[in-house]
Amino acid sequence: MRENAIGVFDSGVGGLTVAREIMNQLPNENIVYFGDTARVPYGSKSKDTIVTFSRQIVDFLRTKNVKAIVIACNTASALALETLEQECDIPIIGVIEPGARTAAKTTVNNKIGIIGTVATVNSGIYTQYLRNMKPDALVYSKACPLFCPLVEENWLYDSVTIEIAERYLGELKDYGVDTLILGCTHYPLLRHTIQKVMGDEVQLVNPAYETALKLKNVLEEKNLAKLTWTGNDHKFYVSDDADKFKVFANSILPCEVLETGYVNIEQYNG
Repeated sequence: MRENAIGVFDSGVGGLTVAREIMNQLPNENIVYFGDTARVPYGSKSKDTIVTFSRQIVDFLRTKNVKAIVIACNTASALALETLEQECDIPIIGVIEPGARTAAKTTVNNKIGIIGTVATVNSGIYTQYLRNMKPDALVYSKACPLFCPLVEENWLYDSVTIEIAERYLGELKDYGVDTLILGCTHYPLLRHTIQKVMGDEVQLVNPAYETALKLKNVLEEKNLAKLTWTGNDHKFYVSDDADKFKVFANSILPCEVLETGYVNIEQYNG
């Protein structure tokens, strides 16, 4: 199974930040990426719906004989990871634990902020991880539901995006957080704007980078790491608007996306 690809999925384009980090940190590996662009965003949907969507995507990725799966979506990691781990016989990795662990190590004043979708924030999963790792930490969460559609529209540096960021993040600035977890894989694409609003003294934690490092460790521990580079053969699939996805992917990935396939994800059982 060393030669098999790694499955990566997200509700849309945000998970490409995780795919980018995997490509950078594990250059020998190939990726099969699925973006559920027909049903984005996930952040406002119920747990049962997210679990069903995630099962369908895992069923699809298993048809590609992937050797491990990365849930490149904080909402799905928060609401579906535990279920998928119980149902799958290959490694399943979420993005929440690696980001929380780094934030716990990074903070100096023990004031940690979390921004994410409504579902991720309401799940309390980041707070739970942080309290287990650092019981004395003060954790402040803020849902930023408009960030995802802004990223999907590629309005990364628009004045509207800056104004919305100022309104969302003002509360966390008032709390005096010195560390901020970008608790949605879309958010690293707004890193410049978020850093500008929060100030240079606040450390931003990108769970995408930390997740790639964890994946590397898991593959090595389970003897699944691809040992040599045999050329890139990454595959990309979406549930809607393949052309728009391909343009966006080519703007942020270190490789060229020549083709994006369409998948009728509803045909998979879930």
